[in-house]
Amino acid sequence: MQATIDVRGLRKSFGPTLALDGMTFTVTPGQVTGFIGPNGAGKTTTMRVILGLDAPDAGTALVGGRRYAALDRPLTHLGSLLDAAALQPSRTGRNHLLWLAHSQGLDAARVDTVLAQAGLDKAARRRAGGYSLGMRQRLGIAAAMLGDPPVLMMDEPFNGMDPEGIVWMRGFLRSLATGGRAVLVSSHLMSELQDTADHLIIVGRGKVLADTGTRDLLAAVSGDRVTLRTTAPDRAASALARAGATATADGTTVTVSGLAPEKVVLLLSENGVPFSEVSAHRASLEEAYLELTRDAVEYRAQEAQGARR
Repeated sequence: MQATIDVRGLRKSFGPTLALDGMTFTVTPGQVTGFIGPNGAGKTTTMRVILGLDAPDAGTALVGGRRYAALDRPLTHLGSLLDAAALQPSRTGRNHLLWLAHSQGLDAARVDTVLAQAGLDKAARRRAGGYSLGMRQRLGIAAAMLGDPPVLMMDEPFNGMDPEGIVWMRGFLRSLATGGRAVLVSSHLMSELQDTADHLIIVGRGKVLADTGTRDLLAAVSGDRVTLRTTAPDRAASALARAGATATADGTTVTVSGLAPEKVVLLLSENGVPFSEVSAHRASLEEAYLELTRDAVEYRAQEAQGARR
């Protein structure tokens, strides 16, 4: 079975609300694919359709070329984490996993393996209802790994994680992809996906806005901008403008476009303008995301107008 998720032309309405409007993308093996978009963009609905929890009005969602409902022992094909709270709180973490393993015909030894993998071996015999959110996330990840599946799908796995947990999660996701698995991760933590995802599916209003490599997207948004730090911003901006560049000063920082960093250094030196740093601008994933989803945000708060007296 090929390790892929293939979504084609998904449409789904809930009453008058169009949740999915032709959603189309493919998750391929050997990389982490970030799935991002504003609230109401259709991410969770898409994941629910992939798992057969919601039926689409049109289109298909296939795991390894087959519908999830048609998979024999589905946890051995696709492991998923959609809701870390979806557990019986009176059961211990280990018993929760034993119940799942039994439903899939999996050996109990696999339960202990994934508990250790998720860092829960010491808390395995505690009731899951007493777990913190981060621990519940780890238990959900252990459940997703029970069948040693070639495809993983996780919705907001960084939620509730402490700094150590976030570092662990980042490395864990990378290791899954390095091992040849297809990994789809939805998250609002842009900094984590920027460091983790090889590929990005950015969605808004139920459709794909961008389907691209993370590096390619950041390079495109970064453009040819250069960031300059100087104690003489006006002199720097003037010298660079005479050379045909566009230069905008903001305090001791000057943003330059139209000139390569080495050319900026040469011009500043020739004009005797002091500077402490010249670097090519590297856009963040957050910048790229906000640019792409500017017109696809469902709910937008008004900008603060200042405190009233």
